[in-house]
Amino acid sequence: MGSVHQLILTLGRDEAARRATATERPLVDIAARMLADESQELGITYSGFCLTALPHKKIPDTEEWTRQGHKVSLLIEPGKLPVDGTLRLYGVPYGSRARMILLYLQTRAVIEKTPVIELGRSMNAWLSRMDIPVCGQNYREVREQAARISACRLTFYWQDDRGGDLFKKDSIVSEGIRLRPDDRQGTLWQDTVRLSETFYNSLREHPVPIWEPAVKAISGKSMSLDIYVWLAYRLHVLQRPTPITWAALHAQFGGGFKLVRQFKPEFRRALGYALAVYPDANVTEPDEGFGVTLFPSPPPIPEKMIGRR
Repeated sequence: MGSVHQLILTLGRDEAARRATATERPLVDIAARMLADESQELGITYSGFCLTALPHKKIPDTEEWTRQGHKVSLLIEPGKLPVDGTLRLYGVPYGSRARMILLYLQTRAVIEKTPVIELGRSMNAWLSRMDIPVCGQNYREVREQAARISACRLTFYWQDDRGGDLFKKDSIVSEGIRLRPDDRQGTLWQDTVRLSETFYNSLREHPVPIWEPAVKAISGKSMSLDIYVWLAYRLHVLQRPTPITWAALHAQFGGGFKLVRQFKPEFRRALGYALAVYPDANVTEPDEGFGVTLFPSPPPIPEKMIGRR
């Protein structure tokens, strides 16, 4: 369990917050909420997204995106969708909103055991529950990222014993996620969307459970979301302490940061939030010049909870 959680359990939330620095105080608040939360709601993501990452910020619409993770690399290519009778180029999805839309689609597909996902009021309600009310600027951001997810094509290249390219080049959804022109009826989306066969089969074979309250607490922080799902995937299967170099961290999470030294402070801040929502994660930074060390840790949600769901 992280030091901030130990501090809360030892001193209580108020005293821990009083002793915390201005930078640490939000982490105390989040960590205290995680310790008190008894929710059994789970989210699901594909293992490939635990080891690679979307861009954190917008890149030029004509550019493709590549990321290198632990024994896997990701290629995302922009695509086109019909808009008012013409084809419009949409760039690669990016930021926290794209990640949250993908998480919703993946979670519903695995829990309901179907590639056909209900949108409409269900997706509106879920986004609102994740502190993303779909109105105003949020509406425009969600609409844009939904279109980018619909248009793009992606490929995961695995470099281990999974037998080559487990995930062939394909779209995420077989038809675009369409939005209604307004939300007067409370349904911004068409009724359903179908995941592509490739994406659905890969997700079904390699799902990674995560804890919904943790995702909600960091729903607006794209790098923290990436680090959280990475730790959720890796920590509970480790057999021994595993060092990760700054170069490897930069390759996986540092899209948009040209230099490792520019990336380090942002990663440390994002890691702080990821650890705040994962109380049992055991991660240290033993040497500033090296990177971080991952230690075998319990999963982010109890195994018995996974079995019940």
